[in-house]
Amino acid sequence: MEQAKNAKEYIAQQRTALASNPDCGTTHYNLAVALLGIKEYEEAENELQAAIDCSPNLAEAFVQLGGLCLQRGDLDGCLEYNKHATKVRAGFSEGLANIGFVHLQMGNVDEAITSLQKAIVYNSKFVQAYATLANAYLMKGLVKESIITSLKALELGPNFPVAHNNLAIAYLENEEYDLAVKHCDKAIDLGYEVAPEILKQIETHR
Repeated sequence: MEQAKNAKEYIAQQRTALASNPDCGTTHYNLAVALLGIKEYEEAENELQAAIDCSPNLAEAFVQLGGLCLQRGDLDGCLEYNKHATKVRAGFSEGLANIGFVHLQMGNVDEAITSLQKAIVYNSKFVQAYATLANAYLMKGLVKESIITSLKALELGPNFPVAHNNLAIAYLENEEYDLAVKHCDKAIDLGYEVAPEILKQIETHR
Protein backbone atom coordinates (compact mmCIF):
# COMPACT_ATOMS: atom_id res chain seq x y z
CA MET A 1 0.00 0.00 0.00
CA GLU A 2 2.83 2.36 0.96
CA GLN A 3 4.51 1.71 -2.41
CA ALA A 4 1.35 2.59 -4.37
CA LYS A 5 1.00 5.76 -2.32
CA ASN A 6 4.62 6.64 -3.07
CA ALA A 7 4.13 5.94 -6.79
CA LYS A 8 1.07 8.22 -6.89
CA GLU A 9 2.99 10.95 -5.06
CA TYR A 10 5.93 10.60 -7.44
CA ILE A 11 3.58 10.78 -10.47
CA ALA A 12 1.96 13.89 -9.03
CA GLN A 13 5.40 15.47 -8.59
CA GLN A 14 6.35 14.72 -12.21
CA ARG A 15 3.05 16.18 -13.47
CA THR A 16 3.70 19.36 -11.43
CA ALA A 17 7.19 19.61 -12.89
CA LEU A 18 5.78 19.22 -16.42
CA ALA A 19 3.18 21.91 -15.82
CA SER A 20 5.99 24.44 -15.35
CA ASN A 21 8.37 22.87 -17.92
CA PRO A 22 6.39 20.88 -20.53
CA ASP A 23 9.35 20.49 -22.89
CA CYS A 24 11.52 18.44 -20.52
CA GLY A 25 11.97 15.03 -22.14
CA THR A 26 13.51 13.51 -19.00
CA THR A 27 10.48 14.45 -16.88
CA HIS A 28 8.11 12.94 -19.47
CA TYR A 29 10.29 9.81 -19.40
CA ASN A 30 10.34 9.61 -15.58
CA LEU A 31 6.55 10.00 -15.53
CA ALA A 32 6.21 7.25 -18.16
CA VAL A 33 8.36 4.82 -16.14
CA ALA A 34 6.26 5.52 -13.03
CA LEU A 35 3.06 4.94 -15.04
CA LEU A 36 4.47 1.65 -16.36
CA GLY A 37 5.07 0.68 -12.72
CA ILE A 38 1.35 0.96 -11.99
CA LYS A 39 0.39 -0.65 -15.34
CA GLU A 40 -1.06 2.52 -16.92
CA TYR A 41 0.32 1.43 -20.29
CA GLU A 42 -1.59 3.70 -22.65
CA GLU A 43 -0.77 6.86 -20.74
CA ALA A 44 2.83 5.71 -20.31
CA GLU A 45 3.13 5.25 -24.09
CA ASN A 46 1.85 8.79 -24.66
CA GLU A 47 4.44 10.15 -22.21
CA LEU A 48 7.23 8.16 -23.88
CA GLN A 49 6.25 9.62 -27.25
CA ALA A 50 6.25 13.09 -25.66
CA ALA A 51 9.70 12.38 -24.19
CA ILE A 52 11.04 11.55 -27.66
CA ASP A 53 9.40 14.63 -29.18
CA CYS A 54 11.22 16.78 -26.61
CA SER A 55 14.48 14.77 -26.54
CA PRO A 56 14.91 12.82 -29.81
CA ASN A 57 18.13 11.20 -28.52
CA LEU A 58 16.59 9.66 -25.40
CA ALA A 59 17.54 6.07 -26.17
CA GLU A 60 15.88 4.69 -23.00
CA ALA A 61 12.48 5.96 -24.19
CA PHE A 62 12.80 4.00 -27.45
CA VAL A 63 13.70 0.87 -25.46
CA GLN A 64 10.63 1.30 -23.23
CA LEU A 65 8.41 1.76 -26.32
CA GLY A 66 9.94 -1.43 -27.68
CA GLY A 67 9.01 -3.17 -24.43
CA LEU A 68 5.38 -2.07 -24.83
CA CYS A 69 5.39 -3.47 -28.38
CA LEU A 70 6.77 -6.77 -27.09
CA GLN A 71 4.01 -6.91 -24.50
CA ARG A 72 1.46 -6.64 -27.33
CA GLY A 73 3.24 -9.36 -29.30
CA ASP A 74 4.46 -6.84 -31.90
CA LEU A 75 7.98 -8.16 -32.53
CA ASP A 76 8.55 -5.94 -35.59
CA GLY A 77 7.66 -2.81 -33.62
CA CYS A 78 9.92 -3.87 -30.77
CA LEU A 79 12.79 -4.47 -33.18
CA GLU A 80 12.37 -1.08 -34.86
CA TYR A 81 12.26 0.88 -31.59
CA ASN A 82 15.37 -0.85 -30.28
CA LYS A 83 17.20 -0.30 -33.57
CA HIS A 84 16.32 3.36 -33.24
CA ALA A 85 17.68 3.39 -29.68
CA THR A 86 21.05 2.11 -30.94
CA LYS A 87 21.03 4.71 -33.74
CA VAL A 88 20.56 7.64 -31.38
CA ARG A 89 23.11 6.19 -28.93
CA ALA A 90 25.83 4.09 -30.48
CA GLY A 91 26.87 1.14 -28.33
CA PHE A 92 23.68 1.19 -26.24
CA SER A 93 23.95 -2.32 -24.82
CA GLU A 94 20.35 -2.61 -23.66
CA GLY A 95 19.05 -1.84 -27.15
CA LEU A 96 21.51 -4.29 -28.72
CA ALA A 97 20.52 -7.06 -26.27
CA ASN A 98 16.83 -6.45 -27.00
CA ILE A 99 17.49 -6.61 -30.76
CA GLY A 100 19.23 -9.95 -30.16
CA PHE A 101 16.33 -11.23 -28.07
CA VAL A 102 13.75 -10.27 -30.73
CA HIS A 103 15.80 -11.84 -33.53
CA LEU A 104 15.96 -15.04 -31.46
CA GLN A 105 12.15 -14.99 -31.07
CA MET A 106 11.89 -14.57 -34.85
CA GLY A 107 14.26 -17.50 -35.44
CA ASN A 108 17.05 -15.29 -36.86
CA VAL A 109 19.77 -16.96 -34.81
CA ASP A 110 22.82 -15.50 -36.61
CA GLU A 111 21.50 -11.94 -36.33
CA ALA A 112 20.70 -12.58 -32.66
CA ILE A 113 24.24 -13.77 -31.95
CA THR A 114 25.77 -10.73 -33.67
CA SER A 115 23.68 -8.24 -31.65
CA LEU A 116 24.17 -10.03 -28.34
CA GLN A 117 27.94 -10.26 -28.84
CA LYS A 118 27.96 -6.48 -29.43
CA ALA A 119 25.84 -5.93 -26.29
CA ILE A 120 28.39 -7.65 -24.07
CA VAL A 121 31.30 -5.84 -25.74
CA TYR A 122 29.70 -2.56 -24.65
CA ASN A 123 28.61 -3.89 -21.24
CA SER A 124 30.69 -6.81 -19.99
CA LYS A 125 28.51 -7.18 -16.86
CA PHE A 126 25.16 -7.61 -18.68
CA VAL A 127 23.95 -10.93 -17.20
CA GLN A 128 20.75 -11.11 -19.27
CA ALA A 129 22.69 -10.57 -22.51
CA TYR A 130 25.08 -13.44 -21.66
CA ALA A 131 22.15 -15.73 -20.86
CA THR A 132 20.32 -14.89 -24.09
CA LEU A 133 23.55 -15.33 -26.08
CA ALA A 134 24.08 -18.75 -24.46
CA ASN A 135 20.56 -19.67 -25.55
CA ALA A 136 21.30 -18.49 -29.11
CA TYR A 137 24.48 -20.61 -29.18
CA LEU A 138 22.41 -23.62 -28.08
CA MET A 139 19.96 -23.03 -30.92
CA LYS A 140 22.92 -22.88 -33.31
CA GLY A 141 24.31 -26.14 -31.94
CA LEU A 142 27.39 -24.41 -30.48
CA VAL A 143 27.27 -26.30 -27.17
CA LYS A 144 30.79 -25.48 -25.95
CA GLU A 145 30.31 -21.73 -26.60
CA SER A 146 26.95 -21.90 -24.85
CA ILE A 147 28.46 -23.48 -21.73
CA ILE A 148 31.29 -20.89 -21.57
CA THR A 149 28.79 -18.04 -21.96
CA SER A 150 26.37 -19.41 -19.33
CA LEU A 151 29.22 -19.86 -16.85
CA LYS A 152 30.17 -16.22 -17.44
CA ALA A 153 26.53 -15.23 -16.75
CA LEU A 154 26.67 -17.16 -13.46
CA GLU A 155 29.93 -15.43 -12.46
CA LEU A 156 27.99 -12.18 -12.69
CA GLY A 157 24.69 -13.47 -11.30
CA PRO A 158 25.02 -16.84 -9.50
CA ASN A 159 21.25 -17.07 -8.98
CA PHE A 160 20.22 -16.22 -12.53
CA PRO A 161 17.81 -19.09 -13.30
CA VAL A 162 17.89 -18.86 -17.12
CA ALA A 163 21.64 -19.47 -17.09
CA HIS A 164 21.19 -22.61 -14.95
CA ASN A 165 18.49 -23.84 -17.32
CA ASN A 166 20.71 -23.23 -20.36
CA LEU A 167 23.54 -25.13 -18.67
CA ALA A 168 21.24 -28.06 -17.89
CA ILE A 169 20.36 -28.32 -21.59
CA ALA A 170 23.96 -27.83 -22.79
CA TYR A 171 25.36 -30.42 -20.37
CA LEU A 172 22.66 -32.88 -21.48
CA GLU A 173 23.81 -32.36 -25.06
CA ASN A 174 27.40 -32.89 -23.93
CA GLU A 175 26.44 -36.06 -22.02
CA GLU A 176 27.73 -34.51 -18.77
CA TYR A 177 24.72 -35.77 -16.88
CA ASP A 178 25.72 -35.00 -13.27
CA LEU A 179 26.24 -31.34 -14.17
CA ALA A 180 22.98 -31.30 -16.14
CA VAL A 181 21.05 -32.60 -13.09
CA LYS A 182 22.79 -30.12 -10.78
CA HIS A 183 21.94 -27.06 -12.90
CA CYS A 184 18.40 -28.27 -13.63
CA ASP A 185 17.73 -28.60 -9.90
CA LYS A 186 19.19 -25.16 -9.27
CA ALA A 187 16.99 -23.58 -12.00
CA ILE A 188 13.90 -25.19 -10.41
CA ASP A 189 14.95 -24.06 -6.91
CA LEU A 190 15.15 -20.51 -8.28
CA GLY A 191 11.57 -20.75 -9.57
CA TYR A 192 12.31 -21.44 -13.25
CA GLU A 193 9.87 -23.60 -15.18
CA VAL A 194 12.10 -26.12 -16.92
CA ALA A 195 10.57 -27.53 -20.12
CA PRO A 196 8.85 -30.91 -19.54
CA GLU A 197 10.94 -32.68 -22.21
CA ILE A 198 14.16 -31.54 -20.49
CA LEU A 199 12.86 -32.69 -17.09
CA LYS A 200 12.03 -36.07 -18.61
CA GLN A 201 15.58 -36.48 -19.92
CA ILE A 202 17.07 -35.31 -16.62
CA GLU A 203 15.03 -37.88 -14.65
CA THR A 204 16.57 -40.72 -16.66
CA HIS A 205 20.04 -39.65 -15.51
CA ARG A 206 19.46 -39.23 -11.77
